[in-house]
Amino acid sequence: MRSNSLSKRIAASITKRIQDGEFPPGAHLRAEQMSEIFKVSRSPIRQAFQILAAQGIVEQKVNRGFFVSEDPALPAPRQDLAEHTDAPEIHFRFAEDWLNDRIPADVTEQFLRDRYHLTKAQVFELLTRAANEGWAERKEGRGWRLLAVAKATETLEQIYRFRAIIEPASLLEPGFALDRAAIAEQRRIQEGMYAGDIERMSADRLLVTGVNFHEALVRMSNSPFFLQSVVRANRMRRLLNYRTLVDRARFYDQAREHLQMLDLLERGENLECSYLLKRHLTGALAQRAIWQESAPKNMLVSSAAE
Repeated sequence: MRSNSLSKRIAASITKRIQDGEFPPGAHLRAEQMSEIFKVSRSPIRQAFQILAAQGIVEQKVNRGFFVSEDPALPAPRQDLAEHTDAPEIHFRFAEDWLNDRIPADVTEQFLRDRYHLTKAQVFELLTRAANEGWAERKEGRGWRLLAVAKATETLEQIYRFRAIIEPASLLEPGFALDRAAIAEQRRIQEGMYAGDIERMSADRLLVTGVNFHEALVRMSNSPFFLQSVVRANRMRRLLNYRTLVDRARFYDQAREHLQMLDLLERGENLECSYLLKRHLTGALAQRAIWQESAPKNMLVSSAAE
């Protein structure tokens, strides 16, 4: 099978998630779940699975699908970040340069190619990702503009307050329908985190895991307006969390509360879950305010994944 570059990038990202412990040995990799994570159709996901199977990282079981191998042949971490623009490190470097005023607001693709030693295609992907997160836009003429909203310390607080309104309300929507497969998958992930994955995951993977949990709950509202709003807020939050202090101890509290929410939803106690979710988010906001007082001047703080 001839795989395209998109499938290769997806395969590389799945490999990184396996290395980080998000998908442990024996985990079932579902095409539907991956298509939601990567926002693509199932076709490139299936091609990525085939790439990983050929590498011995996953195995295909007849009539059952793809599973992480019990002893996956994981490659050593790559050090040449320029070859992996989908890896967080390149994006972190770009974001850090912008957040710390090392690059101007108006940039050209050639400027970024020269600064980060990237190809034209890699720079386009870098800028597209930044645009999707809400902190870059293409100018009418030549070049791109990086948006100052990403530097506002109050932006993260506003995002938390917005989510504390939207997410609990989504659980009370008339069209809410419990997705038991999604519940089971999130329970597996949260139990793994509570059992020690928190110590092994990178800061970025911890953030993504939290984002995926909350978006999975909102998705059950079956309201595209709720989901799109939360997804957009999370894209901006990801940039702001690039310079967040990470308190891994707090993640254990979050995982415990996440599991409590799943229990409530499975029992049909959506109102109680909505109350817990609101306390969960407002508690994260309160903790952030405490940490911000003692943080370095150029450091944002939050409860990380939340």
